[in-house]
Amino acid sequence: MLFHTSAFAAFFIVAFAAAWGTRSHPALHLWTLTGLSFWFYAAWDWRFALLLGASAVGNHWAGLAVSRAHGAARLRLVTLAVGANLGLLGVFKYYDFFIGSANALAQSLGLDGGLPYAGLILPVGISFYTFQGISYVVDVHRRDVAPSTRLVETVLYITLFPQLVAGPILRAADILPQIRARWIPTAGPERLALGFAAVMILSGLFKKLVLANHIATGIVDEAFFAPADYGAADLWLAAYGYTIQIWCDFSGYSDMAIGLGALLGFRFMANFDQPFRATSMREFWRRWHISLSTWLRDYLYKPLGGNRGGAWLTGRNLFLTMLLGGFWHGAAWTFVLWGAIHGAALVIERAVGPVVRGRAGAVLGWLVTFHIVVFTFVLFRSEDLTLFAEFLRGLVRFEQSAALATPFLGILILGALALHFAPPGGPTRAAAVADRLPWPLLGLVAGGMLALIGFLAPDAITPFIYFQF
Repeated sequence: MLFHTSAFAAFFIVAFAAAWGTRSHPALHLWTLTGLSFWFYAAWDWRFALLLGASAVGNHWAGLAVSRAHGAARLRLVTLAVGANLGLLGVFKYYDFFIGSANALAQSLGLDGGLPYAGLILPVGISFYTFQGISYVVDVHRRDVAPSTRLVETVLYITLFPQLVAGPILRAADILPQIRARWIPTAGPERLALGFAAVMILSGLFKKLVLANHIATGIVDEAFFAPADYGAADLWLAAYGYTIQIWCDFSGYSDMAIGLGALLGFRFMANFDQPFRATSMREFWRRWHISLSTWLRDYLYKPLGGNRGGAWLTGRNLFLTMLLGGFWHGAAWTFVLWGAIHGAALVIERAVGPVVRGRAGAVLGWLVTFHIVVFTFVLFRSEDLTLFAEFLRGLVRFEQSAALATPFLGILILGALALHFAPPGGPTRAAAVADRLPWPLLGLVAGGMLALIGFLAPDAITPFIYFQF
């Protein structure tokens, strides 16, 4: 179920009523939320709900086993648990990629190259819930979080439906205390953050349905499908357009997930912080997909050695982290190269430092950073390296007149950028105003905003970009 559909709206009305109706019975409340999360996931394909359940239960028992072990046995158990999570991800997401690459290599050497493909469907959200499983057992191993003794706690942490299929990637240390607090019979329900939730959900819907979808259907999908058919004007606008589209699309989903979580009484971490304000690649990754970048830092970069061991080892660790982070996004060489370029940029930036300091240095840093992001997002969006190369050639095809670029799309992209660069804290201030409104008036305003968003949205609605990861 997609957040912007009537089917999800009907589901969430039931989920909201059931969740808050059971708050006076803590055990029933948690099992209700867990059942709702599986219902949400099974609406896509019930068979993969079994896989999700097996992953969650397996990580629960792994966490208990790790917490009870000591010394070398503890390390072996956490290694086995992490390997099982990665194996699950590898089979469903990367098996056919490696088989295809091996077959292509064999054929280039004049060999048969007939290794069989598995043809497995990629389960929605598997990259996100396996990462949460890994972080859980590793945090238990590090003693950063106490393991759950109740199965329902761990399963709900991994399957909580607002963030299940596209994040934010939750940490057990943040969410388990919120889940455990619901077992306290004397604790009344938290104040419903209705104004905050309304602002986040409406903001996410507007970014996704109006901005991201108009940009996608108006220019990006056509330009990236056949870049050889278009000239520089179309492709430059498509390159900038996709950068704005993916921010609107993904941050819009995160906004909605945070707002829906708030309606259920949960606090999720922010996942975006105006990333295109960044004046360096390092700052960009502190602002973009924050739950992933901090996950990569804590569970990959630091275990590799982090910034210990000198400049060369630090550079190696940075590069490997981003290379594997790119591969996490998808089983394609475009994602591997995307991660490699980001890794190389971070290494070079760390080695060279700011070329120009002061205000001029900040402007130059912003221009370079933004355009590295834009060009690597062109790679991210391209179906393969051949189409990426064709897109780059088209950026200097100035003799061809525009076929897709229109004043409307230009204004829309500039408007989305203006929304992005609005003074920080706007949603917080809007939520404070919304919280002061009487609930009936807030409902009327929210209903009017929903109607306006529906009116402004195009007829064709594209899927959320990060659902494929």
